[in-house]
Amino acid sequence: MAESHFQDSMGAIAPVMQEVVIDGVRQVYHVAGEGPVCLVHAGGPGFHWSYMRMPLLEKSMKVIYLEPVGTGNSDNLPDGDYNMSKYAYFAHKVAEYIGAHQPFFLGHSHGGFVGLQYALDYPDQLGGLILYSSAPCMNQELGMEQVQQLEIFTQRWTDRPEAQDTKQAWMDMITGKAQDREAILKVLGRLMPAFFGNYWKLPDEVKEWQAELDFSVDPNRKPYMWDFRDALETIHNATLILVGEYDFNCGPRWAEEMDEKIPASQLVMFEQGGHMNHVETPQEFVNAVNDFVSQASK
Repeated sequence: MAESHFQDSMGAIAPVMQEVVIDGVRQVYHVAGEGPVCLVHAGGPGFHWSYMRMPLLEKSMKVIYLEPVGTGNSDNLPDGDYNMSKYAYFAHKVAEYIGAHQPFFLGHSHGGFVGLQYALDYPDQLGGLILYSSAPCMNQELGMEQVQQLEIFTQRWTDRPEAQDTKQAWMDMITGKAQDREAILKVLGRLMPAFFGNYWKLPDEVKEWQAELDFSVDPNRKPYMWDFRDALETIHNATLILVGEYDFNCGPRWAEEMDEKIPASQLVMFEQGGHMNHVETPQEFVNAVNDFVSQASK
């Protein structure tokens, strides 16, 4: 199954949708660009792949945008067991299916968790790891840090009613008040200012990007906690860590810890950036990725 090649609103050729069945589960992915292969894993878990679209990166890499199982056109997992090793397994099977030898893996937020797991489970089959606005754990400690950073965000924008509402939106999200797709999308709309360094200076195109955000909910998803910190020093793949200075979700604290413990890592911080630097400062973001890929490919 594939979409036709056509020029999208950003002037780039739209990715081609393809699929593979893995252990009876439909895994969908989208292919765009030419060059070294880069698997791109969205965050959430639950965000649809398209918010990670990076037309500038497609000029230098063959980008494989994964639709993580449990989202979009991919199947839900029958047992609801969406653990990190399972996500990494599906990503690796896509790499095998397309014949990608040592692809790069770019994971955003929760996708970065998956990237760490991928590097642990398939260390010799990874060309390089890009951890973008991510963290080495998914647990109560991460949640507490997010609440603290969101409080700092609201203090930075005391004159913005939308900024003040983000704190309540986050509480609605984490306390389970928003459980279905429609409710979660409404909460994400209220929370959106906190995902950027300066939401009120974004160009109009970002509003179009925001309007297309989508989210999937599998009611059978099992609760899952994950802490990778004790394994960080075992990651020997070349690793690029990207973070925004004002990222409330997976901010500099976690990026610096990962950079300190992962032996072959480098850290790039986007000044006054948030959680969506590929949207807020796309050229700067892609420059950092291209520089890393060039070095790692030597």
